Amino acid sequence: MKSYLFVLRSAPHSGCALQEMLDIILITAAFEQKVALLLLDDAVFALKVHQQPEKQAIKDTAAIFKALEMYDVEDIFLEAQSLQERRLTVADLSLPVQEIQRENIAAVMQQYDIVFSG
Repeated sequence: MKSYLFVLRSAPHSGCALQEMLDIILITAAFEQKVALLLLDDAVFALKVHQQPEKQAIKDTAAIFKALEMYDVEDIFLEAQSLQERRLTVADLSLPVQEIQRENIAAVMQQYDIVFSG
């Protein structure tokens, strides 16, 4: 079994990039591969609670993130500096995450066979 790390950087409602990446993540996980996520930059907003995408007539990606548990996707890493720069805390998020420091990103990536960035 291969291990996959998906690196997300896009804001949740800034186009279809995040939605497409989540589709790939769920498909990969459905084939019982080890899947993890790393959220950087504006992607940290994807886990923010109390989003209201329906007001903008866009798909609610937060619901897809909640489905990750059913696919055994448990490792969700989040860069602490990205969170702080956007004035968010772990308490503002809808899922449990593992905070990592910017200088440890390369070490996390090396733990996986395949790294996708989107």
